Formats: sequence, C-alpha cells, structure tokens
Amino acid sequence: MIKAVIFDMDGVLVDSEPLWQEAEKLIFSQVGIQLTTSMCTETMGMRVDEVVKYRHEKQPWPGKSLKDIESEILDEMETLITLKGEAMEGVGYILNFFQRKNIRLALASSSYMRLINTVIKKLNLENSFEVTHSGEFEAKGKPDPAIYISTLNRLNLNANQVFAIEDSYNGLLAAKAANLKTVVMPEESIWQERKYDMADLKIKSLLEFSEDHFNLLSKKKIG
Repeated sequence: MIKAVIFDMDGVLVDSEPLWQEAEKLIFSQVGIQLTTSMCTETMGMRVDEVVKYRHEKQPWPGKSLKDIESEILDEMETLITLKGEAMEGVGYILNFFQRKNIRLALASSSYMRLINTVIKKLNLENSFEVTHSGEFEAKGKPDPAIYISTLNRLNLNANQVFAIEDSYNGLLAAKAANLKTVVMPEESIWQERKYDMADLKIKSLLEFSEDHFNLLSKKKIG
C-alpha cells in the first residue's frame, strides 16, 4: 500500500533544468569552459558541488576556487528561479491527486536548501510537503541513495510504501538504489534513451499520471 510519494524538485516540480544549463554555461565560461547542452545533461541530478568537482577534474582552471564557482552558480540560480522559474505542467493536478488520497508528500532534491526554499516560495508550495530534504546534508549526492534513505527514515516508512518521481538518470539510480518504486519523467530530448526504462513507470507529464498508474504501483512489490 502506498502511503507517501517523494518528489524530486528540478525538472519535476519546477522547470529549472534550462535555468541550470544557463547558469552553468555562464559561470563556467568565466573560467574558460564552454559547456554545450549535451555536456550539461551529463550532470543532471547531481549536487552542484559535485558538478563543479566533475568539471574541474576534466578541465582544471586557475584562479577561482571550486567553492567560488559553486557559490556563483547558486547565486545565479537563485536569481534565475526568482525571475523565470515556472511550475512544471501538472504540478497542481498531481499534488491534489495525492492529497485527496491522504498520501503523505515529501521532497528530496539535490539542490541546496537555499534553492529549495526559493522554489517553494516562487511556486507557493509552502504547505505542500511534510518532509523537505536536501542532498546538501548528505555525504554524497545522487546517484548515491543516501538522500532517499534519509527521507524514508524521516517519514518512518519502508520502501514498499513509497514511490519516487524523478526526471534525471542520476535521480532514478538513487531512488532504485534505495529500493523505491520509481516514476521517471525524462525531458523530451532524452525521452527515448533506453536507460530510463528501468523505472517502474515512464511518463511525459505529471498530467499523465492516473488512478490506474497509482494502483499498479500500489500492487508492485520491491525486493
């Protein structure tokens, strides 16, 4: 029986992946790294400090520290979300769908709390989630399962009672590694990639999620 749903944030609740790409392209260009959209997709779902470390290992830069770049990306993202942030299609529908069933809701995002709070305020979701958890507080970010294990513990539920909604492959791996049932919503440009087929359900929009899908996930056993 499903008792709770854990939402990723970026690309699930807020249309922020294009904003992440914009921020990363701008900030990394200042240290001589010209990112393409495809390169940005490689690190979708990862924590920002791990993205910065990943880029530095591939192409070290002089001058600014990794912490400087991390801080500049976060500052730029906070500005972009405030100015341009929009809810993903179907957010109101899906939250209402679960609330009508008295399903508990949690948010588990690789984004730091300052950005989670910015999104929650921007989208007026202050009273939507019982648990809000950031990968900032884990030793490792997604695809490591720690963020989902911690969120499960805070909900005091086992994995069979919960499913996660993700958009990135790193996020999907994290949820699977935590033994959760999974719904994945890849962006259109990568929808056909077979690696996303490991999810229990793949949808193109939150609006597609139906009573039949809920019942299917409720009956599915993991482990």
